[in-house]
Amino acid sequence: MEFIAAHWLDILTTILGLAYILFEYNASRWMWLVGFLMQALGIVLYFQKGLYADCGMEFYYLAMTVYGYWKWIKPNTPTLSHDENDIETSTQREMDGSDSTLLPIRHFPKKLILPWMLVIAAVWGIIYWILVTFTDSSVPLADSFTTALSIIGIWALAHKYLEQWFIWIAVDVVTCALYFYKDIPFKASLYGLYVIIAIFGYFNWRKKMA
Repeated sequence: MEFIAAHWLDILTTILGLAYILFEYNASRWMWLVGFLMQALGIVLYFQKGLYADCGMEFYYLAMTVYGYWKWIKPNTPTLSHDENDIETSTQREMDGSDSTLLPIRHFPKKLILPWMLVIAAVWGIIYWILVTFTDSSVPLADSFTTALSIIGIWALAHKYLEQWFIWIAVDVVTCALYFYKDIPFKASLYGLYVIIAIFGYFNWRKKMA
């Protein structure tokens, strides 16, 4: 009981995180609602553990869950991108067994790869400097890396790009090791599971595209 009392927030956010990744695997919009609650609780958890970049990132996640939910459910209109992989029609829909989403799964536009890589590098450097200069963070390099990469990850997820899974695999591997180090065992184990689910999620989304 003493262990549960000390880790209850870790346990609760882990349960919500598992529900979140399963909804994401199925491309269900319920993911955003579960994610909102998980991230609100995550603000408290990460602040307590001294993961200040992750804590600050949760505020961004909260805003993106609202944006992502709106983006997924709004009626889709025919669009034609300059990227040959980004052709869509309003009739494209994916079924996840309980939910019909209006926004189709798409490929990440090639023209955005370089700009976003530059953004990640810049944000990583800025957050690292902030952590080293203004906080007592013991893991500024890893904390700032996962935070910077997650910025584009959640954005790509909101736009339902298939390649968002690759971004999360990288984030999950580093985060798993980081959380074990910071004594957040349940969330660390969850992120280890995330890596496996993300691999299968990529193939499931690719199948839905077909």
